[in-house]
Amino acid sequence: MTTMTDPPQESFRLSMLLNDTRYRSYTFQFIALIALISLIAYLGSNLVQNLRAAGLNISYEFLGEPAGYDINQRLIEYDSQSSHWRASIVGILNTLLVAFLACVTATILGVAAGVLRLSNNWLVRKLMAVYVEAFRNVPVLIWIIIIFTVMTAVLPGPRAFRGDDPAASMVLDMFAFTNRGVYVPAPEFTSGIFQGAGNWLVILASLVASLFITRWNVRRADQVQEATGQRPNTLWANLAIWFVPLVALCWIMGLTWNYPELKGFNFAGGWTIRGSLIALWFALAIYTGAFIAENVRAGIQAISKGQTEAAASLGLRPGRIMNLVILPQALRVIIPPLISQYLNITKNSSLAIAVGYMDITGTLGGITLNQTGRAIECVLLLMLFYLIISLSISAVMNIYNNAVKLKER
Repeated sequence: MTTMTDPPQESFRLSMLLNDTRYRSYTFQFIALIALISLIAYLGSNLVQNLRAAGLNISYEFLGEPAGYDINQRLIEYDSQSSHWRASIVGILNTLLVAFLACVTATILGVAAGVLRLSNNWLVRKLMAVYVEAFRNVPVLIWIIIIFTVMTAVLPGPRAFRGDDPAASMVLDMFAFTNRGVYVPAPEFTSGIFQGAGNWLVILASLVASLFITRWNVRRADQVQEATGQRPNTLWANLAIWFVPLVALCWIMGLTWNYPELKGFNFAGGWTIRGSLIALWFALAIYTGAFIAENVRAGIQAISKGQTEAAASLGLRPGRIMNLVILPQALRVIIPPLISQYLNITKNSSLAIAVGYMDITGTLGGITLNQTGRAIECVLLLMLFYLIISLSISAVMNIYNNAVKLKER
């Protein structure tokens, strides 16, 4: 009687790294990695030697020296005697501010335009087509300059608000739209436990906690629906989770409003949104929104018409079909190219120098570089910043993409 046994396992030999297909690909990858590391090390060593021969060395001590220049739009305290590092932080915050505002606005415009491009109304459909084709086929720099020029030419100057019969007046006695920018009321806390930015950190922590609690509440409602077939109403509970802690914190910290007032030749008080920020914000949003609109339209058309017909057979209205059936499925097609659009917004914000908005490129890569002559250090820091912010956006959007993708059972 013959018994079948497994063949004895062959012992590992060095020749298997090239002859065995199980190890050959790893061998080539390892060789390529060593070659790449060696090339980078050679280029770095060559750069250091050339700099040393020229009497130069890479040093970041200049970041602690006084900057010596002003920044008109800033989110934190800063003056001309602050360090170059402080100026760089102001530029980073300005970049993140305009990128965030433009991403949110471009998403709203893009989704609306993409849905309306598929409207049954001929006029609406053609108007959205004109918007998409007009804005995405003209360079964003031109739109930035156009919007900034229109703002400075059309809006009145602060002197127009002076006198007994002024040529211009504030909107609701709270908002002033001028060719220098927009002046809006600023919230202030008079009795907060923390001072300055600490109060805002408390508000931010409250909003983050509310986000996680509402997500838990929605998941609990999903579990109840799967178990009983009936879904509990979560609307009022979620609204209370968001607004009750926020209102309570604002009351405890003594929230007041600082309104802008015309003093001398300009407005004082409140928040100032410079025209350069507004021009950059809207230009990036409108330009990128045209690309997002095409992504949304393609995502919607990728969904089978049978989904719409099935939802309509259940008595759902077209608006509910789009919100509950089509868009949730289309997100799986929309999200990947949407990541690229967010990255483009962040990188295109470097065009801010064209209208005098001091972002990280205008501060660290502009004035600081020219004053200190540290081109290599400044460029390396700029590259590092854009690399980190781009990878962060990609990571967050990929997490969201994994959350909405189709899960097989």
